[in-house]
Amino acid sequence: MSDERQLPPHYQQPLLQTPFHDRARALSQLDSFIPWSGYTTVDVFTTVEQEYFAIRNAATLYDLTPMVKYRVAGPDAQRYLNRLVTRDVARLKVDRVCYCVWCDDSGHVIDDGTIFRLGDDEYRLCTAERQIDWLLDSARGFDVEVTEVTEQIAALALQGPTSCAVLKQLGLVGVDRLKPFELGSFEAGGLRVTVSRTGFTGDLGYELWVAPQDATALWDALLTHGRSRGVRPIGSRALNLARIEAGFLAPNVDFVSAERTLRVGSSRSPLELGLGWLVDFEKGHFTGRRALLEERGRGPCRQLVGLDIDGNKPAVNALLYADRSARTEIGSVSSAMWSPTCKRNIALAMVDVPHITPGSSLWAEVYLNRELVWERRMCRAHVVERPFFAPDRRRATPPADV
Repeated sequence: MSDERQLPPHYQQPLLQTPFHDRARALSQLDSFIPWSGYTTVDVFTTVEQEYFAIRNAATLYDLTPMVKYRVAGPDAQRYLNRLVTRDVARLKVDRVCYCVWCDDSGHVIDDGTIFRLGDDEYRLCTAERQIDWLLDSARGFDVEVTEVTEQIAALALQGPTSCAVLKQLGLVGVDRLKPFELGSFEAGGLRVTVSRTGFTGDLGYELWVAPQDATALWDALLTHGRSRGVRPIGSRALNLARIEAGFLAPNVDFVSAERTLRVGSSRSPLELGLGWLVDFEKGHFTGRRALLEERGRGPCRQLVGLDIDGNKPAVNALLYADRSARTEIGSVSSAMWSPTCKRNIALAMVDVPHITPGSSLWAEVYLNRELVWERRMCRAHVVERPFFAPDRRRATPPADV
């Protein structure tokens, strides 16, 4: 980081501050911060409702700097990544991005993330949590260098229907021609910015990557040029609502890394998480391939699905049953919300396979707290397709100028 102030000893400052911290704290009305990968980040700036509706109706800034970033470079970079992750990295072209997962030998997910191809033999792997030990162990025998570069790159997510208009107002000529999962380099007002058309909201959006010394200048420029487009900073709670509507998975919420699970049967495979489309069995060997082939042959016992639940009380952590009598437990909810945009009570849940046919009806055990008195309700739940919300603007190229 470029800040030259004298920082207190590490034991008095257990969490790092991102290059955007001072700007974020100045705008935080609640002083609500949470830890993320060793950094302190904003949970809520004003209210969750205001920030959520800004995602769906205007433009929002979210500090992505704590996302763990690894530089993967060398003659064997592609071969190494193809051995590590389940999808075929050889198909990823320069200046493109792809979503991926990687597994242990049992075919259980270690983590998910995104791979950016920056050059012929250079990639960037971004994850929510640190995975350096697994990555280095997996690199044995390959002519490749894996280095964590988290502190060398500041990042912002600019998401929402007016996000492209904000970037054009900033002077990033040609940014509107970026296709989904494409990246490019731009310069405006002396700022050099790498922009990728990626995000965690399921909406039109971009992620901006800059040198830490340029972070505050980028923040200030976006707020200045985006004022007429309603741009505002948001915290993690509003982003979580948007990602549930998009049907995206969150680590330690919808799955736990196989490296950290303690109980037998609590690890999840890509096939169970509904990520079978990320598994390429034809590309050659990768970690977990044999186990996943066996699972594909016999079929997974459970699968993560989308649910539409009666009523308006979010079914947070609800148990699911095959009938209203609640005698046969068949799954549980991992993420749930009332969707203001969809006007539906939605959830992501892990359900036993015999009960996941689209249109199947399940029963969710939901508890309501009414004036300090808990009420138990059995609410009908219907298996539905994901994503719950998928506006056309997320893929439109160029996006509408709103």
